[in-house]
Amino acid sequence: MQDRIPILHMSNFLLVTIQVDMHDRLALQLQDDLTAKIADTGARGVLIDISSLEMVDSFIGRVLGNISSMSRVLDAKTVVVGMQPAVAITLVELGLSLPGILTALNVSKGMELLQRA
Repeated sequence: MQDRIPILHMSNFLLVTIQVDMHDRLALQLQDDLTAKIADTGARGVLIDISSLEMVDSFIGRVLGNISSMSRVLDAKTVVVGMQPAVAITLVELGLSLPGILTALNVSKGMELLQRA
């Protein structure tokens, strides 16, 4: 079992591709790792690719929101890309609006969004 999700540092941005099913402990580890990496690198943006996630529960949704809030405090924008329609529906049904998170259809559109922000 993988207990860390890799975080790539590309110029002023951090890129996270979630390719495993997220469980609560892994989500919290990602939150901690990302905030530390933003502080260490001075990254101006975080792009999180969730295209492999077929399901998101309320806890994972809240962690994504927390990551965005923590990133904002550290002066970085958060873009989530690759959201499956079922994930979007679930987030809306759970009443999670994910304030502060920008969204894009794919990684290239997400990077464009970060560069403009």
